[in-house]
Parts: sequence; structure tokens; C-alpha cells
Amino acid sequence: MTFFYWFMAFVMAASLLPSALFMGIYVFTGEDEAFLRARKFWTFLRVFTLLCFNVTLWGHVIVGAWQLLH
Repeated sequence: MTFFYWFMAFVMAASLLPSALFMGIYVFTGEDEAFLRARKFWTFLRVFTLLCFNVTLWGHVIVGAWQLLH
């Protein structure tokens, strides 16, 4: 699971940094395209965060059930 945690942290950071960058560009320039890109990256970040949470939670449930049965 350690690889999974590091991989998901990388994926979340890879979504957060461009989102913050494009939001900063939008704030300083007012371009709507930058705002739309920031929103898309933010949406990806939320999806990956929820995916990480669900996989972690259900992974622990499955491991716990497996240990109870054996």
C-alpha cells in the first residue's frame, strides 16, 4: 500500500499545482480559458482524492475481513 499512497499523492499534487497556477493566471489576467482549465484540474483533483479515500478505506476493510477469516 505504500506505493499506492505515494502514487496517489503524486497524482493529487499533479492535479493541484496546475489548478492553482491557472487560477492565479485567471486572477491576474481575467481570461476565461484559464478559469475553465483551473476548474477542470480541480475536478480531477476531487475525483482522485475520493478514489484514494475509497480504495484506502475498502482496502482496509478487505484486509481486516481477510485476517478475521484466517
